[in-house]
Amino acid sequence: MKDKMAVPLFALLAVCVDVSAVMFIGAIQLSPSFINNTFTLLWAGGLLRTCLLLFISFTYPGSPAWMRGFEGVQTAVIHGEMAIPHYTGKMTDWIMNEDEPEAFNHAITVMTLMTIMSAVCEFVCDLIYNITMSRIHTSIQGLVFQSVLKQEIGFFDKASTGDIVSRITTDTNTMSESLSEKLSLLMWYFMRVIFLFGSMLLLSTRLSIFTALGLPIIWIIPEFSGRFYQKLSVQVQESLAKANDVATETFSSMKTVRSFANEDGETERYRKCLEDTYALNKVEAAAYAASTWTNSMSSLALKVSILYYGGRLVTGSDVSSGDLVSFVLYELQFTSAVEVLMSYWPHVKKAVGASEKIFEYVDRKPDTPPDGSLAPQTLKGHVQFKNITFAYPKRPDTDVLKNISFELKPGQITALVGPSGSGKSTIVSLLERFYQPKKSGEILLDQNPLVKYKDQYLHEKISVVSQEPVLFARSVRENIKYGKENASDEEMRAAAKLANADDFIDSLPKGYDTDAGEKGGQVSGGQKQRIAIARALIQKPQILVLDDATSSLDTESEHRVYSALKELKSCTVLLISHRLSGVENADHIIFLREGEVAEEGNDEELRAKNGLYAEFVKQQNTSIHRNTEDVTNSVLCNFH
Repeated sequence: MKDKMAVPLFALLAVCVDVSAVMFIGAIQLSPSFINNTFTLLWAGGLLRTCLLLFISFTYPGSPAWMRGFEGVQTAVIHGEMAIPHYTGKMTDWIMNEDEPEAFNHAITVMTLMTIMSAVCEFVCDLIYNITMSRIHTSIQGLVFQSVLKQEIGFFDKASTGDIVSRITTDTNTMSESLSEKLSLLMWYFMRVIFLFGSMLLLSTRLSIFTALGLPIIWIIPEFSGRFYQKLSVQVQESLAKANDVATETFSSMKTVRSFANEDGETERYRKCLEDTYALNKVEAAAYAASTWTNSMSSLALKVSILYYGGRLVTGSDVSSGDLVSFVLYELQFTSAVEVLMSYWPHVKKAVGASEKIFEYVDRKPDTPPDGSLAPQTLKGHVQFKNITFAYPKRPDTDVLKNISFELKPGQITALVGPSGSGKSTIVSLLERFYQPKKSGEILLDQNPLVKYKDQYLHEKISVVSQEPVLFARSVRENIKYGKENASDEEMRAAAKLANADDFIDSLPKGYDTDAGEKGGQVSGGQKQRIAIARALIQKPQILVLDDATSSLDTESEHRVYSALKELKSCTVLLISHRLSGVENADHIIFLREGEVAEEGNDEELRAKNGLYAEFVKQQNTSIHRNTEDVTNSVLCNFH
C-alpha cells in the first residue's frame, strides 16, 4: 500500500513545490526594485523552479525511477506532457505482445499523473507570465511617456502630436500583445523543440537525422517572409501615426473646422490616410498568409516522408512498432512546435518593428545642456541678455534675434513692444530655457549663466502666462493649484483676487470646483486668461512674464490686473502687449524691430524721441478713434 501511494504523494509534493515556486516569483515581482528587471526575474525564477523539482526528484524516496532520467528532466524544465508519446509507445508494445500487464498499468498511471501535473503547473505559470507582461506593458508605456516629456521643446516643433500619441498607444499595444502572447509561446515551443528532438534521438538516430535534414526547408522560407513582414509592420505603424495626426489636429481645432464648414474636407483627409493604411494591411495580410501556407506545406511533406521511411525501418526490424508510434507522435509534436515557432516569428518581428519606433523615443537624448546645480535660497530676479543671436532649429539660417542685449531689473515692469515677428515671444522661450542661444551670447540670472540653474528651481521662480493659455479638463481649483499643488485655499483665493478672477469664479455654478472643460472650453477667453494669471501668481514667482496675457480682458479688468502687478515690489515683470494701455505704465519699454533693439526708455522719453515707439502710439490712438467712430455710427443708424 505504501509503495502504491508513493508515486501519487510524490506528484502532489511536486505540484505543491511547483506552484509555491511560481507564486513566490509572482510575489517578488511586486517589489519596485524588480520592476525594471522582469525578464531576468522570470528566467531566474524558472531556473529556481527547475532546480527545486530536480532536487526533490533525486532526494525524495518515493520519486519514481523515470523522474531521475530524461523524462524527469524534461518534466522539471517544461512540464511533463511531452513524455506521453514515450508511454504510448510502451502501451503499443504491450498490446502487440500481450504480456507485461504491469507495464500497461505503470504507463497509464504515469501518463495520468504527468497530465495533471502539467495542467496545474502550466495554468499557474501562464497566469504569472501574463500578469508580468501586463506590468511590462504598463511600465514601457509610462517610460515612453516620461521620455517624451523630457525632450527639448524643439523636438515637439518637429514631431507631430499624432505620431507621438501613436507610439505611446498603438505601438506599445502592438509590442506588448506580441510579447505577452507570441513571445511566451515562442520561448515555450523553443524548449519543446529541444526536448522533443532529444526524445526522438533516443528512439531512432536514423529517423531523427532524416527529420533534421528537412528542417532547413521549414526555416529558410519563413525567415525571408519574416523580414518582409517586419518592414511592412514599420510602414503600417507610420501610416497609422499619420491618420492619428489628422484626427488629433481636427478634433483639437474643431471650432475652426466648424466655422469654415469643412467637416467633409477633414473627413476626406482622414479617409485617404485610412485607405493608405488599408492598402498596407492587405499586403501585410497576404505576406502572413503566404508564410503560413509555406510552413504548413513543408511540414506536411516532412511528415509523409518520415512515415514512409519509418515504415521501412519497422519492416527491416530496425525499430519496434511501439518505438515508431512514439517517434511519430514525437515528430508530430516536434513539427507542430516548429510550425508554431515559424508562424509566431513574423509576429515577433512585427513587435520588433514597433519596438524600434518606441525605443527610438526612449533612447533619444534631449538636445539640452545637463541640468544645472544652482538653487539659491534667495533670488533677486535680475535678468541680462548679452549679445544674443538665435535661430530656431527648423530654420537654422534665419536669425530671429540679432546680437540683442538688454536687462530686466527686479521690482520693475519691463515692456517689450514691436511688430509681429520681431522676436518678442522668442525672448520668452529663451528665458524659459526652452531653447539655447547656440550661435552667440548668454543669458544671466543674478550674474550667473541661466544654464547653471536647476531646471525645476528655474521654473518655480519663473512664471509665464501666454495669450492663449492652456487650461486642463479639471476643476478651476485644480487649474490654479497646478502652479503649486500643496497651496492652501487661502493662497489660491489670494492669487485669484490679484488676477481679478475671484468674483467671477464664485459666480460659476460650482465655484472653484467648476470643471473648466478641455483646454478651458467652459469659460470665456478673458476668464481663461485671469485663471492662468492666478495660476502663475500662486507660485509667488520672482520673474513674471505676461505674453499678451490680457488681450481678452476689458479695460477695467486689465487696469485692475496691472494695478495689482504694481504691488509686487520685488518681482521682475516682463510684459508683452499690443495694447497701449498695458505698455505706457511700464517702468521701462524696449522696442524691437527685426530681432534688434531699436529703442528703449520709459513712455515719456520714447514719445519725445518721435521715433518708432511714437509711431506705435499714434497707430494705437488712430485705431481707438476709428473703433469709437464705428460704434457711434452704428448707434445712430439703429436710432434712426
